[in-house]
Amino acid sequence: SCHLLSSLFMSPSPPPTMKSLDTLHNPSAVESGNAAVKNVDDDGREKRTGTFLTASAHIITAVIGSGVLSLAWALAQLGWVAGTMILVIFAIITYYTSTLLADCYRAPDPITGTRNYTYMGVVRAYLGGKKVQLCGLAQYGNLVGVSIGYTITASISLVAIGKANCFHGKGHGAKCTASNYPYMGAFGGLQILLSQIPNFHKLSFLSIIAAVMSFSYASIGIGLAIAKVASGKVGKTTLTGTVIGVDVSASDKVWKAFQAVGDIAFSYAYTTILIEIQDTLRSSPPENKVMKKASLIGVSTTTVFYLLCGCIGYAAFGNIAPGDFLTDFGFYEPFWLVIFANVCIAVHLVGAYQVYVQPFFQFVESKCNKKWPESNFINKEYSLKIPLLGKFRVNHFRLVWRTNYVILTTFIAMIFPFFNSILGLLGALAFWPLTVYFPVAMHIAQTKVKKYSGRWLALHLLVLVCLIVSALAAVGSIVGLINNVKKYKPFESID
Repeated sequence: SCHLLSSLFMSPSPPPTMKSLDTLHNPSAVESGNAAVKNVDDDGREKRTGTFLTASAHIITAVIGSGVLSLAWALAQLGWVAGTMILVIFAIITYYTSTLLADCYRAPDPITGTRNYTYMGVVRAYLGGKKVQLCGLAQYGNLVGVSIGYTITASISLVAIGKANCFHGKGHGAKCTASNYPYMGAFGGLQILLSQIPNFHKLSFLSIIAAVMSFSYASIGIGLAIAKVASGKVGKTTLTGTVIGVDVSASDKVWKAFQAVGDIAFSYAYTTILIEIQDTLRSSPPENKVMKKASLIGVSTTTVFYLLCGCIGYAAFGNIAPGDFLTDFGFYEPFWLVIFANVCIAVHLVGAYQVYVQPFFQFVESKCNKKWPESNFINKEYSLKIPLLGKFRVNHFRLVWRTNYVILTTFIAMIFPFFNSILGLLGALAFWPLTVYFPVAMHIAQTKVKKYSGRWLALHLLVLVCLIVSALAAVGSIVGLINNVKKYKPFESID
């Protein structure tokens, strides 16, 4: 109800009982005897089975998005020196703050403390007060925005498949257009089915498939860029990127540079769902140690791909690099490889959508469980046997609520197909608090860093610098959004 949604971010409810927590996570786990004890963790929930491999897959799925293919454009705005430096700097910042956040999963001790199941729960344990509500608004607002943005992005890749085939048959100069709306509808329909996966703990198979798809289309993009460089037909590159008066105007240079910095910064951000990923890990070895290793592998892997795609792509196209290698048709041939790469993008986004939206699903369902613990509609689960797939748990509230959420976000994506610009703004607003401020503030509270000490000053300097970067990126995103709105024609197909 509207009353429920308006109260989700209000004062936190007292912690649920062990029974309600376990029933929410796995109603069938409440049994008698030693078998039940063996099948639950120290908090009474179903025993977690996540490993270093599954956590790494979740991270790579969340971090490597189709935006990796737009990094050549970002480097074109910034140039060789600033572009590569910013890529590496933000990788280091993201990894460092993710290690701080990983230590906060348990409180007050990172190994023996009490588990916190969500980012909001961690902030509540260490900081409390209004910061909990601010965290919730930033985190879940960003997750909703991502689900809308991914619907749009997936449809663009699906349209590109048809256009690639059209260009191959009619020539590169042909007018090949198609509407994105049917593809948005198809993507939303598939997400309705996948959204019935009960929780984050059951997503490992989907994340592994999506991670493989990420590597596939990123590798194809790199390979095609290398082929273009080898052919000798490359664009002009400079140390400082696009040239004022030649490629862009002075004002465009500034705004696009800000937007490029924002794109790079937010392309690494996965701390929004870090705690939810960590909550899938088995307790031995300690979750924080496994999460730090997974973060190192995830961030290192993505940085290598980002540098390859960005640098080789910029070398291939120069200062006129397209916004996306594949969907903007920086390459037309071999057409079958372009088609396959776009299929990989679409499949990856199917999994990435679920990785981002599951924490929001569980947040709403947890709130409802606490507010109406006696409601069968909200809490009772039924076992449904599906041929070839085995038994599947069905909950009426989960079915209705998640289905309506996907329908609503798909509808918004259809109304505002330039929402990716809004998503950039949401990312700008969410990056600073979720990736930098809260992890640093909680680390200071957890380790009791002495005020005005060298470490305290260094941490606050990091927070301040990242705040300035986020503000500039937000301004760049707003300017880009205004330009998109001016050019938007609602009754024409989207290219």
